[in-house]
Amino acid sequence: MSYNYTLKYRTFDQLVDAARIDFMQYDLTNYIETQQLIKVAQRVNYDLGLRIMGTKETLLEIKKGKVRLPTDFSVLNYALVCDNVTVHEPVSQGTFIEERPVNVATYKPIGPAIIDPCTDGTVNCNTCGIPCNTCACQKLPAACPPLADGQSYCKTPRLELNCKGETFELVQVIHGQTRTYKRMWPLRLIDNNQTIACDCPNLYVKHKDHAWIQGDFFFTNLETANIYISYQGNLEDEDGNLLVPDHPSLNEYYEYAIKQRILENLIMNDEPVGQKLQIVENRLRIAKSAANALVHTPNFAEMREMWWTNRKAQYGKYYEAFKSYPWYAGGGIPPLNYPNNVNGQMNRY
Repeated sequence: MSYNYTLKYRTFDQLVDAARIDFMQYDLTNYIETQQLIKVAQRVNYDLGLRIMGTKETLLEIKKGKVRLPTDFSVLNYALVCDNVTVHEPVSQGTFIEERPVNVATYKPIGPAIIDPCTDGTVNCNTCGIPCNTCACQKLPAACPPLADGQSYCKTPRLELNCKGETFELVQVIHGQTRTYKRMWPLRLIDNNQTIACDCPNLYVKHKDHAWIQGDFFFTNLETANIYISYQGNLEDEDGNLLVPDHPSLNEYYEYAIKQRILENLIMNDEPVGQKLQIVENRLRIAKSAANALVHTPNFAEMREMWWTNRKAQYGKYYEAFKSYPWYAGGGIPPLNYPNNVNGQMNRY
């Protein structure tokens, strides 16, 4: 189905006004009842099918796994989940040396660096009653003296003294950047009812997130989400008024259908309009055929897609079977050790 973004529309009242012009005498005598003609325009809309419906789009906010569909929703074209993903990643950086004052008055050397019994393997030590080769470093005996900030009995302190009494502090700062990407992925529709287009891609996608349409609601396994949908909307405006296409090749079909019903109503009121009705019905038959031919004729994009589909089908039918042959994978040149290959060429019989 070709999505319709460019077709213009007019209201039902404008359609009736166009038909009244040709029946001015009956209009002046109030023989034309507008309410009796609404079902005629609805029947013509249904006869021309989904292709005359306007393609619309909206963003649904899922709460508690469901949301109400738009009031003008008719058929779903496709649905996508809108989401953001945040990525933290380091950036290229070098070594930076900075001199800054360090308060070493409170630093109390504890002798050799304390070896981490959790990661440094077997050692012969029992510092402050800490058992070796265990991960019980968090439970220190009361006899252990307190350490300065940044020091630990389980990890080598960052602050170190050399033989000259100089103090160094090694700090590694890894700079990074945070990027937020917008992404969209399709939902899998688990049912296929009349409110879903036959070529909807969500019917054939494989994904853990799924959805279904029931009544006027859109359900999904996601608790909260933003769902973008493209759909064919009902032929009505924001105020609920009936709409019909406004196209030179379609207007006559609608107008002659309205005129036919007006004349039928006049015949029911014993008005002698049989000859006029015969003329209108002949014109209606021609206009209906032309309108259906225009609406249901594939456009260039659809014909191109059909051509590619047919080409792929023929390729799979006539060429796919030869992929198992050794020379197919080698760019069409058979290997030297292949049977019937003499001096690099195939024997021909």
